[in-house]
Amino acid sequence: MGKKLTTERLREVWDRYAPRYDRDIGFLERRLFAGGREWVCGQATGNVLEVAIGTGRNLPHYPANVAITGLDLSPGMLAVARTRAAELGRVVELREGDAQALPFPAASFDTVVCTLGLCGVPDERDAIAEMHRVLRPGGKLLLLDHVGSHHRLVHFGQWLLEKLTARMCGDYMTRRPLPLVEQAGFTLQRQERLKLGTVERLAAIRN
Repeated sequence: MGKKLTTERLREVWDRYAPRYDRDIGFLERRLFAGGREWVCGQATGNVLEVAIGTGRNLPHYPANVAITGLDLSPGMLAVARTRAAELGRVVELREGDAQALPFPAASFDTVVCTLGLCGVPDERDAIAEMHRVLRPGGKLLLLDHVGSHHRLVHFGQWLLEKLTARMCGDYMTRRPLPLVEQAGFTLQRQERLKLGTVERLAAIRN
């Protein structure tokens, strides 16, 4: 697979991509992830941390009564998210930071959300451990991502594609977060696998 992109290199990649991200992601949203953001955000309660908030595409889907903190590695993506929040009239605290070392005290949030983000973190195990750390006991972890399919031919195609995407933008196609979520100390509450097993929606509770 080759060497993983560094955090600094990923920041540069996503800063350059930020102005066209919303346009480019639209097709995949419709074909692969339709309804996923609503599924995740509709379950959020209380003080919410969204890790890898990107351009803020989840913001329209949160309940009105939650308090949202959004974190992203890329200042360029956060600038788009800030504009989107203003257009929605939504108060959101936006922070620049690394999902692998969240800049928040332990047990700070009732819900942690991450959509289409763990696929692009250099070490997803560290990111999940950090999500567990900042959640209060009984808090909810809500994930949406593309994952490695259980269909062998589909998985092989993902593996081939990953050789390109991992090198270009740090995007991994074959990761499977669920075992790492359980190992980190979460109890699975709900899980859905869609699109030949390539898309996963996951809700878990922090023990």
